[in-house]
Amino acid sequence: MIKQVEKKELLEELEEVQSGYKNLDFKFLIMVILTMFIVFLLAFPKIYIRNHIYYTSKNINKLLDEYQILKEENRLLKQKLEYMRFKNQVLDTLF
Repeated sequence: MIKQVEKKELLEELEEVQSGYKNLDFKFLIMVILTMFIVFLLAFPKIYIRNHIYYTSKNINKLLDEYQILKEENRLLKQKLEYMRFKNQVLDTLF
């Protein structure tokens, strides 16, 4: 069984802990909001820069893909042109 003295000590310790929570005032609230604002100010540029880099690299990759496609198409067109020149020269010599 818990003695009366121990009960009083436990209640006193409980009151001390609870009184710490009651001392949260307006000044503490302002400090918390200010801290959150500072963290946001420090994190926002990093997030913005990462997003900007991501979308820029996405555009670069799209342009590189289009460049490769156009390069291949140019190669095929040159090959067709060369074939047409050859065909034209051969036909001219036959007639």
